[in-house]
Amino acid sequence: MPAAVAPSLRIRMLQHVMLPLVLIWLIGTIATLGVASYFTEQAFDRALLDDAYSIASQVGPAPDGQVVLQLTSSELTAALFDQAEAVYFSVLRPDGTRLAGEPLPPMPLPGTAEGHVYGNILYRDQPVRAVVLRHSVDGADYHVVMAHTTRIRGALVQRLLVFGALPLLLLLGLLAVWLWRGIQRDLAPLSQLQAALAHRDANDLSPVPLAPSTQEIDEVGQAVNALFERLGRNVRAQREFAGNVAHELRTPLAGIRALADYGLAHPGTAVSRQQLQQIATSAGRAGRLVNQLLDLAMADEGELALKRERLALGPLVGQTIVRHLDKADARGVDLGARGLDDADDAAFTVWADAALVEGILDNLVDNALRYGGRTLTIALQDTPARDACVLAVVDDGPGIPASARQALMQRWAQGRDGEKLGQGAGLGLSIVARYAQLLGSELRLDSGEDGRGLHASVTLPRA
Repeated sequence: MPAAVAPSLRIRMLQHVMLPLVLIWLIGTIATLGVASYFTEQAFDRALLDDAYSIASQVGPAPDGQVVLQLTSSELTAALFDQAEAVYFSVLRPDGTRLAGEPLPPMPLPGTAEGHVYGNILYRDQPVRAVVLRHSVDGADYHVVMAHTTRIRGALVQRLLVFGALPLLLLLGLLAVWLWRGIQRDLAPLSQLQAALAHRDANDLSPVPLAPSTQEIDEVGQAVNALFERLGRNVRAQREFAGNVAHELRTPLAGIRALADYGLAHPGTAVSRQQLQQIATSAGRAGRLVNQLLDLAMADEGELALKRERLALGPLVGQTIVRHLDKADARGVDLGARGLDDADDAAFTVWADAALVEGILDNLVDNALRYGGRTLTIALQDTPARDACVLAVVDDGPGIPASARQALMQRWAQGRDGEKLGQGAGLGLSIVARYAQLLGSELRLDSGEDGRGLHASVTLPRA
C-alpha cells in the first residue's frame, strides 16, 4: 500500500486559526439572530398591543344601554389598515360570545393579575401572532383579541441575518486569504531549507545558509548545521585516522620487510637471530602504534560513546599495575602504587568512563616506562575540598622542561629523548589530554618530588 500523504503544515496552521474563528462566527451569528428576533418581537408585539388598545377604547355602552363597538365600517377599515400584514380582531363578551370582528380561534385569557396575554395561533392556514386584552365596561370584563400575520417579522429577521452575518463571513474569507499569504511567507525559509538539503551533495557538510525568519525555523536550521558540524568532525577524524595509519605504519612495516630480506640473504645463525630480534622490535613498535591510533580514534569519537558511571579507582589501578608489571621488570623499573591503603574503594569512587580512565593509565604508565627513571608510582589522593580525586603517575626520570610541556600534549610531538629512542609517534600524551578533556578534566604535567621526574595527573569528580 502506498504511504499516506502527510498533511500540509500550511493547511494545518490555517485550520487551527480559521476553525475557531468560524465557530465563533457561527455562535455570534446565532446569538445576534436570537437578540434581533427578541427585540423585533418586542417591537411588533408592542404595536399589536397598541392596536388592541385602539379597538378597546371604542368598546362601550350605547344610548340604549347595550355594549357595542362604536366604530363605523370606514373607521374600522382605517384603524385596521396595514399595507403588508393581514390584521384581524375580535371583541368577546364576558360569556365568551363574539360581539364584533372575526371568528378567531379561542386563546387563553389573561389572568386576574395580567392585563393582556400574547399567543401564536393558526388562522386561515397562516401563522398569526395575537394578543388578548382585558377591557372592563360597567364592571364586566370584555376581551379584545388583535391578531397580525408574521410575514414582516420573518422578513426583517432574515434581513438582519443577511446584512449582519454575510459581511462577517466575507471578512472571514478575506482573513483566510491574508493568513494563507502570511503563512506562505513565514514558511518560505523552511521550504528553502528543504530545497537546499534535497539538492545537497552527500559530501558537502558545510553549514546551510539561513535567511532571517521565525525563531522556530532558525532553531531547526541551527540544529541541522550543528548536525553537519558533528558529522564533519566525525568524517575528518576518520580521514585523519586513516591517513595517520597509512603514514605511520609505512615506516615500521618497511623496516620489517627490509630486515626480513636481509635475514634471508644472510642465512648465518648469528645474523638471522639479530635480524629476527629487530623484526620483533619493529613489529612491537608497529603494534603499539596501531593501538595508539585506535585510542586516538576512540578519543575523537569519545563524545558520542562516553558512558559515565560510578567507578572505583582502586581496583582499576591494581589491574593497571598487573598489566604492566612484566614490562616494568624487564626494564628494571620499580612499579607500585600509593594512596590505596589510605582509604577503602568507596573513598576513591568517581563519575567517569572506565575505558577512558584505563586509556589514561596505560598511556601514562607506558610513557613513564619508556622515558622515566627507575621508580614509577601510580598515586591516588583527595583534593583539599574532598570533592574530587587526583589520579597521578609519578616517575623519577629526567622529566620535561616547563617550556615544552604544553607542546608535548599535541599530536605527533616528541621530546628529545623520544626522538633519540625512535620508538614513539608522539601520541601518548595527546591521547591522555583528549581523554581528560572528554571527562571534564585536564592533563597536568608538573615536576616530580624534589623537582625530579614528571608528575602527570588528572582530577576526576567524586561520585
